[in-house]
Amino acid sequence: MSLLTPEQIVELKQFDTPTVCNAIEWFGLRSRIEGFANSSIRSIFPDREPLVGYACTARISSVNPATSEQKELLYTYYQSLIDSPRPTIAVIEDIDTHPIGSFWGEVQATTHLALGCSGTITNGGIRDLDEMYGLGMTVLASTILVSHGYIHVEEASGPVTIGGLRIQHGDLLHADKHGVVTIPTSIAHELTDACRLMQRAEKPLLEGCGKQGNGTVKVEDIRKWRNEMDALRRK
Repeated sequence: MSLLTPEQIVELKQFDTPTVCNAIEWFGLRSRIEGFANSSIRSIFPDREPLVGYACTARISSVNPATSEQKELLYTYYQSLIDSPRPTIAVIEDIDTHPIGSFWGEVQATTHLALGCSGTITNGGIRDLDEMYGLGMTVLASTILVSHGYIHVEEASGPVTIGGLRIQHGDLLHADKHGVVTIPTSIAHELTDACRLMQRAEKPLLEGCGKQGNGTVKVEDIRKWRNEMDALRRK
């Protein structure tokens, strides 16, 4: 796998995740209803800039106390963060029937930032909202929790499922206040140009409607601009 350069990561952060979704569609590699998490996963701090990086995965549970082996898995997971390509995104699957204990809070956020992780995506919950926000952590999660329960790591570096989306350790992700999408590695280096194309393709309709003013646009105008948009997207 050829990693993106730091400059390419910065460029991808200039686009929102819906634009990235549109750009991935342009390559025709997968169905348009695949490759992204469902609406159960939401941005907790929606004012954050987009999160772009490589998944470092783990599965957690908080229902039962950890065994000695499970306690050690936390450090195995931390090592995987260190060994993962940068920038790193912690992708944590809560395997409990309903999230009851939070893996995430001030302590884990501080630890992860020190290990080079810039954010997290989880189907579980978080707590210590003010502290996590103040630390600059970008978070997509399913809920807010008050307790950590018997939280522990069950598995590190394996495949996880977050909001219906299967994510492998090392997958390239783009996430923001709209949700999260996986980026196929085969198109990663071309994606920035495709995002710019998607933005240009929308201009005929956006500018046309903007110039005409409210209540003056005809259906024929919209049909014309949408045809122009579709033609640009096919280039």
